[in-house]
Amino acid sequence: MTDAQQTLILWDIDRTLLYVGDIDRQVYRETFAEVVGRPAKRLPARGTGVTMPLAVRSLLLDNGVAEEAVADLLPRMVELLPERLAAHADDLRRDGHLMPGAVVALEAVRAHGNWVPTAVTGNLKPNALLKLSAFKLDTYLETEIGAYASDDDHRPALVGIAQKRAQAKYGTVFTHDNTVIIGDSLEDVRTGLEGGASVIGVTSGKTTGAELVAAGADIVLDSLEDFSKLQASIERVTVRRD
Repeated sequence: MTDAQQTLILWDIDRTLLYVGDIDRQVYRETFAEVVGRPAKRLPARGTGVTMPLAVRSLLLDNGVAEEAVADLLPRMVELLPERLAAHADDLRRDGHLMPGAVVALEAVRAHGNWVPTAVTGNLKPNALLKLSAFKLDTYLETEIGAYASDDDHRPALVGIAQKRAQAKYGTVFTHDNTVIIGDSLEDVRTGLEGGASVIGVTSGKTTGAELVAAGADIVLDSLEDFSKLQASIERVTVRRD
């Protein structure tokens, strides 16, 4: 295969492929109470796509933790998050659900001979893998070449990390021209614009199609249910730019 033939597909997870309801927020509650020693009154906003370390930082500050204490408490909370989420594995399967069209889209992308599917997400890697495995989606993604909040809390930096990991595995140089993010949030759009990838927005989360377009998404889809539209969108944003 030549470089132009391979395309790196970077899937967002939450509200793009699956939805876990209030479980992430419950995990934040439990972790905050354990580390800080009191209940949190304010929790991170839903559906923003912000990386977990940055969400934890806001959680601490919004609940009256002094700035000078954050440097010590934040890594302790981040370390506990995967353990707390793992304790809710049954809840993930019971209370969460797949987004419409997610499995068919993942299957088709995985089966395409020239597309390399993985994840770029604001989740810590252990949390991402827990969520994907709970819904048996991990088999469709090459998670070892993905990029996670465990790698960098600045989400746009994750694009380059995933590109380098994919290049190391496949020998293909992945750039903006052959890298696509599929996600639902403004943070997904920013990640692509600043990180170096085209962006296909999906209005499966809290962000409207108009908002995704205004933020700079290359294409916006109503859902993943029509794979022919998704395929055409991927091909459109990765046309040869010679």
